[in-house]
Amino acid sequence: MGSVKKEGSQAGRRRRKEKALSGKEIQKELEKKRKEAEEYLNQLKYLKADFENYRKRVEREKEALMDRAKEELVLEILEAVDNLERALEAGKGEKGTKESLMEGVNMIYRQLMAALARHGVEPIKALGEPFNPHLHECVLTEKNDDLEEDTVTEEIQKGYTMKDRVIRHSKVKVSKR
Repeated sequence: MGSVKKEGSQAGRRRRKEKALSGKEIQKELEKKRKEAEEYLNQLKYLKADFENYRKRVEREKEALMDRAKEELVLEILEAVDNLERALEAGKGEKGTKESLMEGVNMIYRQLMAALARHGVEPIKALGEPFNPHLHECVLTEKNDDLEEDTVTEEIQKGYTMKDRVIRHSKVKVSKR
């Protein structure tokens, strides 16, 4: 019986020693996992900062691109303004006639329309067309038995599209029966 008790106490010590080693191993594993978590957190912080810097850079680049596009359009409009100034000067002189002034103004109009067209801006065809609420805004109606109902009879203000998107609806007068 004495030897069974002795063996039992040795087995108990061995188990306690294994448990103690297991406790140390658990501590090491816990420390390892804590370091891993810190590394992941640091990586996440760097990634977040990188993303924020990327977002700010993209926003700055977008603004710069918009400014360049505006600058291009403004330069084209300034060319038309220069021609308008020349036409006005020509109209002031003794040699200036109504016809030469009108010719200058028409030239400027064509130049502005060409500049707008290069940027994808086109006028909306309205006069004589069926009323289309996606393109036209009816501001007046008139009784007219000679035309189909809802036909545009007068364009009060031109409308424009830019690359197939309406940027200003045509203000129109529409026939009613």
